[in-house]
Amino acid sequence: MKVLVSDQISDLGVAKLRESVAVDVKTDLTPEELEQVIGEYDALVVRSSTKVTRKVLENAGRLKVVGRAGVGVDNIDVEAATERGVIVINAPEGNTISAAEHAIAMMTSLARNIPNASASMKAGEWKRSKFMGVELYNKTLGVVGMGRIGSEVIKRAQAMGMDILAYDPYISAERAEKMGVTLTSTEEIYRKADFITMHTPLTKATKHMVSHDELAIMKDGVRIINCARGGLIDEEALYEALKSGKVAGAALDVFEEEPVTCNPLCELSNVIVTPHLGASTEEAQVNVAVQVAEQVVNALQGEPLVSAVNVSVIPPETLADVKPFIPLMKKLGSFYTQVFNGQVESVEILYSGEIANYPTTPLTNSFLIGLLSVILQETVNYVNAPVIAKQRGIKVREVASKTVENFTNLITVTIKTAEGTRTIAGTLFNKDDIRIVKIDKYNIEVVPSRYMLVTKYMDMPGVIGRFGITLGESNINIAGMQVGRQSIGGEAVMALQVDCPVPEDVIKKLEKLDAIVSIRFVKLD
Repeated sequence: MKVLVSDQISDLGVAKLRESVAVDVKTDLTPEELEQVIGEYDALVVRSSTKVTRKVLENAGRLKVVGRAGVGVDNIDVEAATERGVIVINAPEGNTISAAEHAIAMMTSLARNIPNASASMKAGEWKRSKFMGVELYNKTLGVVGMGRIGSEVIKRAQAMGMDILAYDPYISAERAEKMGVTLTSTEEIYRKADFITMHTPLTKATKHMVSHDELAIMKDGVRIINCARGGLIDEEALYEALKSGKVAGAALDVFEEEPVTCNPLCELSNVIVTPHLGASTEEAQVNVAVQVAEQVVNALQGEPLVSAVNVSVIPPETLADVKPFIPLMKKLGSFYTQVFNGQVESVEILYSGEIANYPTTPLTNSFLIGLLSVILQETVNYVNAPVIAKQRGIKVREVASKTVENFTNLITVTIKTAEGTRTIAGTLFNKDDIRIVKIDKYNIEVVPSRYMLVTKYMDMPGVIGRFGITLGESNINIAGMQVGRQSIGGEAVMALQVDCPVPEDVIKKLEKLDAIVSIRFVKLD
């Protein structure tokens, strides 16, 4: 087995590879040169410089695995790799400790005015009273996001005697209790926390999740740390709050536009800034190199993987029978997350009918991929989906029953949350025609589409008509509609397939219509 390392990685990573395979380190290859030599290798290890394009992969007749010594795989054509049966591996946990420590360092520096005090002394001054700080001990820290990095920040803050309020809509109450934190809302954090640290991915839902309104309800003198993603905080709103004194200070490692060359926040004396250094430690670079090296060797030797991006674990002998259910399960998971609220505590999946005769774990993992991918920026795949679920305190259980009424196959998912128990069920018609046949307590036959509106309403004359008219006036075309109810005049559910995304202002108009209980916009990839 031969491995090509085409970007500079830690020597320890190269050494780990050489324990098991032959290694060539060639870090100055042009794209054309890489295309010419890649056919000689069974594995390729890169960082961010090498672009693993479709053309490179087309010339890689022996290639079995591409390893990225880092988190992102934007420089790798994962789709083309998957088509050619090439495993793509990354190292998502290698920088966790470094990023968490950087957040703690920023918080401590902010509390004690360390950068300003250091600059003052270097300027020949001795002004102790000017740099009066505050203790972290007995202060309340609000942690927004309890993923890998947020959890590590919590551990370190607890060691300093801080009280923790945490928000993560997809962490179970049991998991939070084990960590010794109080799980609450962002609003509660904003009102009560002395320090707030951000640890969520940047999505449509989280962009500017801290803006004028949120800053207004915060404690006077709050201090804010963001070492996660630029864009979580509205920088203009933060600037105004810092200038007014509402916010005592901010420590920022990430920005809406990077690299930063001219940002008003950098001019404020009560702001600490660093140039996206969260993962910039010698240890993190060693960790990602060693982790990806270990996984590349495991992949070449057919051993289990823990950080593959695109691995299918369906046994070849059952692939034809099980594979059609994969898109159903992913859509069920994604649909659930976008329609229902609540911190998921447990997932029970009942496989009924012929499907119960086959290995169902790949299908359970497919559901978890759909469930978790909506809320996580990182790649969720067949290998890490159950690991992430476990980390978030989600208990997963499979049940099989070979008998079922009305369907050849039926997959029913029962999810327990802090707000109650929810149910969603789906099946296939003619082996590949996906249907969602139950939404909570309502029997319904929904044809999933890319854009959907799922609405609960009171079953009264004119409700559906007014709903359609409002969409029409907003130039949104309805492609299909299904409804379900339990009794005449009671609560009902309606699923609409639409041809385009529905803007937030249109959803607000719909919410104001008589008899509308709730509306969710769903996007299924």
